[in-house]
Amino acid sequence: MSEFKLTTVEEFEAATERLLETGAKVGADAWQFRVKNQTPHCKFGEQGICCRICAMGPCRITPKAPRGVCGCDAHGIVGRNFLKFTAGGAATHSDHGREICHTLYCAKEGGNYQVKDPEKLLRIAKEWGVETEGKDIYDLAHEMAELGLMEYGKPFGYQRFLDRMPAGQKEKLIENEIAPRAIDREVASSLHMTHMGCSSLPEALVKQSLRCGLADGWGGSMMGTEFSDVLFGTPKPIDTEANLGVMVEENVNIVVHGHDPSLSEMICEYADSKEMIDYAKSVGAKGITVSGVCCTSNEVAMRRGVPMAGNFLQQENVVLTGACEAIVVDVQCIFPALGPLSKCFHTKFVTTSPIAQMPDSEFIRFNAETAGENAKAIVKMAIDNFKNRKPELVHIPQLKQKATVGYSLEAIVKVLDGVTNSQVDVTGTTKPLLECITSGVIRGAVAMVGCNNPRIRPDYAHIELMKKCIANDIVIIASGCSAQAAAKAGLMDKSARELCGAGLKRVCELADIPPVLHMGSCVDISRMMLLAAELAKDSGLQINQLPVVGCAPEWMSEKAVSIGNYVVATGIDTFLGVDPYVSGSSEMCELLTEGTRKWTGAAYTVETDIEKLVDLMIERIEEKRTALGI
Repeated sequence: MSEFKLTTVEEFEAATERLLETGAKVGADAWQFRVKNQTPHCKFGEQGICCRICAMGPCRITPKAPRGVCGCDAHGIVGRNFLKFTAGGAATHSDHGREICHTLYCAKEGGNYQVKDPEKLLRIAKEWGVETEGKDIYDLAHEMAELGLMEYGKPFGYQRFLDRMPAGQKEKLIENEIAPRAIDREVASSLHMTHMGCSSLPEALVKQSLRCGLADGWGGSMMGTEFSDVLFGTPKPIDTEANLGVMVEENVNIVVHGHDPSLSEMICEYADSKEMIDYAKSVGAKGITVSGVCCTSNEVAMRRGVPMAGNFLQQENVVLTGACEAIVVDVQCIFPALGPLSKCFHTKFVTTSPIAQMPDSEFIRFNAETAGENAKAIVKMAIDNFKNRKPELVHIPQLKQKATVGYSLEAIVKVLDGVTNSQVDVTGTTKPLLECITSGVIRGAVAMVGCNNPRIRPDYAHIELMKKCIANDIVIIASGCSAQAAAKAGLMDKSARELCGAGLKRVCELADIPPVLHMGSCVDISRMMLLAAELAKDSGLQINQLPVVGCAPEWMSEKAVSIGNYVVATGIDTFLGVDPYVSGSSEMCELLTEGTRKWTGAAYTVETDIEKLVDLMIERIEEKRTALGI
C-alpha cells in the first residue's frame, strides 16, 4: 500500500495560478484581482459602526460624533447591524427549507420526486403527533409538507423540533425569550426591531439574534435537512473524490453549484440516463461528468457519490479549466462574476431560480412541477456546447483525493453499533462515542463549518486546524465548504488516520471511518445539533456541558452569522477566525463573548491568529472535561 499523502494548500494555490494564466490570455477577471481593488476595506464597516437604516444619514460613529442623528450610539448601531445580518442568513437558509417542503408536497408515485426514505417520514410524523396508520405514503408526505410549511407562519407556539432538545433546554429558552416561534415571524421581528426608532439596547438585539438563529437551525434548516432525506435518501457512507482533477477532459463536464438539492438531483438523474450518455457520445465526448461546487456539491456527493470539484472560492476555477460545458446554479454563494467569466470561454452559465437571477446568464426557470423537462433541457444544452470548446484553453489541474462522505446522524449511530459488544451493549445510541470520550481515548469533538474568505488564506485555516485537532485526539465533524477543504486535502480519506493521535487513530481503525466526518451541507449543521442533543441525552448532561465546540475559521456570509447564533444558542461554544463586525462596540463584544452564557451556557471566541484559535479550542475542550471530572 502506498504511503498516504495530503494535498497541500501550496499545491491548491499552484493549480490556481496556472488557471489564472489561462484567464489572462482571454482577459478574464478573478476574485484575486477584485480583492486587491477593494482593499483597504472600510474601517467603519469592519467595526459595524456605520448606519444607513434611514435617510437622515448615513451616520458613522467617531470620537467627534459619538451618536447618529437620531441619538443612537455605537452599541445600538453595532447591535442592529448584527441582528440584520442574522436575519438575512436565517431568511436564506429557511427559504431553502421552504423549497424542500414544497418539493415534498409535489412528490408522487412515479413522479419527478418520490419518497426515498419512508421510514424517516413516518418517524417525523409520529414525532409531530400525526396519525400514520393505514395512510398512503404520499398522502402522508403531502400532509407533512403542509405542516412543515405552517412552521413558517403559524400564529402560536414554538418550533416543533425544539422538542428534540434534552429535557429542560426548550423551557430555558422560553424563559429567556429566545425560543423561536414561527420562522417568518422571527425574521420579520428582527427587521422590525432594527427599523429606525425601535430597538437600540444591545442585550435585546443579541437575544433576538439568538432567537432568529434558532428559527433557522431548529426550524428552516432542520426541515431542509430532514425532508431532503425523506425525498432523496438519508446519507450513508459513500466513496467519492474531491478537487478539480475530478473533471474529465474527454467528457461533457456539467458543474452544479449552489445549495438546493431539488435541481442537482434531477441534473444527476438525467446525466446518468442512457439517452443523454448516448447523445454525448454522438457529439464526440466519451461520456458525461457531473461534479459540484459548494453545498449543492455536498448534497449530491453524500447521496450519489458525485465528485466535489471544489468549494466557494474555487467556483471560478471550474470555468478557467476551459473544459466546463455548463455551470448550473440554484441559490446562494454564487458569484455574479460567473456571467462575464463564462463569456470568456465556451461555458454556459445557467441560472434557474427567480431568487438568484444574474446578468450574462441563461435563465431556465426550474420548479418542482416541471423538474424533469428542465433538467433534461439543461443536460442537452451542455452536451450541445461540447463542440464549442477551445482546445488551446483546456487545462484541468490533476489534483484529486479520495473521500468517504455521507455521515448523517443515522449513519454515525450505525457506525458506532459496529464497535459495540452485541452481547451486552445497547445498539442504536451514541454511547460508544461517549465511552471513548469519557475514557479519554477521544478528548472531544469540533464541529467545523463555514465558508472560505479571501481575508484568510483560503482553506489553510480549515486544514491546519483539523490537522492539529486530530493529532490531539479530537474528532472533527465537518459540513459545507469546510468539509470540502478537508476532502480536497485528503483528510476524508480513511488513510488520514495516520495523522491522528493514538486514541483517535484506534477509533478510526475499529469503526472504519476517516478522522474528519462529512456531515453534509450548510443546512446540515442541524444534524450536528441533533448529534449534540443525542450525546447529551445519552450521557444525562446538558449540551453546554459536552466537550464539544463549534468553529468557523473562514466564514463570510450572513448565513454563517445565523448558524453561529444558533450553535451558541444551542449551548456550544463557537470559535471564529474572522471578526463579525462588532469590534466598534465594547458592549456587543462583551455580550457575544461572555454575556450569552447566562442564557445558553455558551459564547463566541474571536481570534484571527489561526494557531492561537486552535489552542483556545483545545483548551476549552479540556476545561469541559475537567468540569465533568473525566
